[in-house]
Amino acid sequence: MLKQLLLPFFLIFVLSAQAQTSDEFNLDFEQVLRGQKLPDKWMQWGVGYQVTTDSAQHFEGRRSVLLKAPAEIKPGTFGCAASTLPAIYEGKQIELRGYMKFDSVTGSIGLMLRIDGNAGTLQFENMQSQGIRGTRDWQQYSVKLPYPPNAAKIHIGALLVGQGSLWADRFEVLIDGIPLARAPLRKPAAALSDKEFDAGSRYTVGKLSPAQITTLSNLGKLWGFLKYHHPAVASGDHNWDYELFRILPQVTGNVPAAGKQKALYQWISGLGPVRGGSDYTVDERAALKPGLGWIKNAGFGKDVEALLDTIRNASRTADSYYIGLQPGVGNPDFRNEQPYAGMAFPDAGFRLLSLFRYWNMIEYYFPYKHLIREDWHAVLTEFVPRFVNATDETAYQLAALELITRVKDTHADLYNQSPALDAYFGRRYAAASLSFAEGKPVVTDFYDQSLAKQSGLQVGDVIEQINEKNVSNIIREKLPYTAGSNMPVRLRNMAPHLLRSNDSLITVRISRASRTMDVQVPAYAKEKINIYANFNKKDTCFKLIRPDVAYLFPGRYKNSYLPEILPEISKTKGLIIDMRCYPADFMVFTFAPFLLPEARAFVKFTHGSMQVPGLFTFTPELKTGKTNPDYYKGKIVLIVNESTLSQAEYTAMTFSTAPDITIIGSTTAAADGNVSPIVLPGNIRTGISGIGVYYPDGRETQQVGIVPDMEVKPTIAGIREGRDELLEKALEILK
Repeated sequence: MLKQLLLPFFLIFVLSAQAQTSDEFNLDFEQVLRGQKLPDKWMQWGVGYQVTTDSAQHFEGRRSVLLKAPAEIKPGTFGCAASTLPAIYEGKQIELRGYMKFDSVTGSIGLMLRIDGNAGTLQFENMQSQGIRGTRDWQQYSVKLPYPPNAAKIHIGALLVGQGSLWADRFEVLIDGIPLARAPLRKPAAALSDKEFDAGSRYTVGKLSPAQITTLSNLGKLWGFLKYHHPAVASGDHNWDYELFRILPQVTGNVPAAGKQKALYQWISGLGPVRGGSDYTVDERAALKPGLGWIKNAGFGKDVEALLDTIRNASRTADSYYIGLQPGVGNPDFRNEQPYAGMAFPDAGFRLLSLFRYWNMIEYYFPYKHLIREDWHAVLTEFVPRFVNATDETAYQLAALELITRVKDTHADLYNQSPALDAYFGRRYAAASLSFAEGKPVVTDFYDQSLAKQSGLQVGDVIEQINEKNVSNIIREKLPYTAGSNMPVRLRNMAPHLLRSNDSLITVRISRASRTMDVQVPAYAKEKINIYANFNKKDTCFKLIRPDVAYLFPGRYKNSYLPEILPEISKTKGLIIDMRCYPADFMVFTFAPFLLPEARAFVKFTHGSMQVPGLFTFTPELKTGKTNPDYYKGKIVLIVNESTLSQAEYTAMTFSTAPDITIIGSTTAAADGNVSPIVLPGNIRTGISGIGVYYPDGRETQQVGIVPDMEVKPTIAGIREGRDELLEKALEILK
């Protein structure tokens, strides 16, 4: 009877959704509400640019959207008109079409299409790699992306970077070539209809005894084992978050051992029988093997153990409601994980869910789990009381941040802003940019040059104390909450946060040359200070330092520049590639072959497994380049340091196979591999390096990084003198 009552409602929903048209999404920009500067359902992304409705220029109808650059453009700023659509459609490909007109554009323009899941961005394209600039009349453009099955939101827009003006009009969104008005809708998974604990887990717990902590730890491991092994959970028939809340009161508290075993048996049996697969054998050459020995020691009882053994050998599909492997890449896709964004401070049950969710993601799908270098099971036991006993939002988020830091991965950090943590660490920032040199924090630049003088600080100042506390003590306090694969990158990540405060002034003791002095340093709200202002800070991607020495900065490089750059580099005897940045374009199969006389292997990967969660196996080695008698025959110097991260490290691995190359600098960020986003209750967003990246001979890159042939680091004296000592050493090598 209940199903019969729900059916008409479902049909009404489907008919209503399918009746949505482009007019309802205002894709033609014609609907403008009184008092609004942008068309209805549209918003401005980016800062500093004029983004408004324009009735003077339009492709059709009466209106378009205008993006206009300011007279002075600050680093890292852009203009974007954006809108968000629900990802309720069935299909495999999504396309955004739109008409654009632009005038005197010096940077680039593009359509923006971004697909988000609950955990973060899944697909993204903004046409910036095409470098479309200049002046052009109305023309239709298009971008296409895969449309993931776990998409939650569709973001569309028009983007302007640099000087000039851009008009956009008449957008269309198509799913598999079908306009949204006629695109079929997805059938929602059964898990989404379970709403029992939407208002809270209803689980409370008092002071935990050691036995209770062990019980909760074992339950968290069991819950995660079933999540990634049981076909019924993989099908999306169960809200597995809420299943935890159903079993929790049955196995915790004063429940006797026999009662716990019976409750667990009934809970697992209730998921239904499983179809046998095979007794999966693990290749001895596997990079990482699953460890399920804990099951025998958990006290579940022989009946439950027999059930789990059957489930371990069950037949599993290549896809699952909660986990998948990204096509062509293989990094884990933690899909359909609810962020519970409305719960800034989740209750005890949801806090345990947060811990269990993260712990099991690492246990089964982190390719570098072996590099955590401590007992991951003991970490779970350690953090159970930390999560349960968190007294407020700040304590909960600090516990989550410390847990994330324990995986020792530079990609594993908090991605989103947290008001609670901002209040804890300081809402205001000084204008000075710090870096570590000779083990000490040193002023190396300013986020805003107009505020440099009034900061009272100078480039080269060494920070000794902050608010009467020695820097060494501050570093020790902050390290548990500072993520990174190795100590240099942890210090790099810590540096921007040393001069933070909730007060408008910070008392800083500095060493300047031979003097020590106290300075009252102003601290500004985040709206005033852009701590990312110096990211990839260079005025060009290429120049000739000397007539016979070329300099390349990948942070500003685009593949479209190759026809102009390569002939100039070919004339030189030396090439400096400054990889103290993040590449603006993917260079591995475009620029790298220019450096190689033939195809050369530079990397191999490890991928996880859907059939055997926890198993990671090696892929064949990957090569770049081809037979090329015209390869670059000059000497190459590659500069790296702790800012060389992820794609920059991957690119450096490729360049390192060149015949005559010297790598100088310091150890890199040591976090290679595509990022897999993760979301935890309370909308805590983080991620991990999702695939293992190794040299062809099996050497690690994670936590090791790209090791230079010659270690060269900035000195305090060099910073004070305004010298780039690494670049000087590169030129010396090329003499």
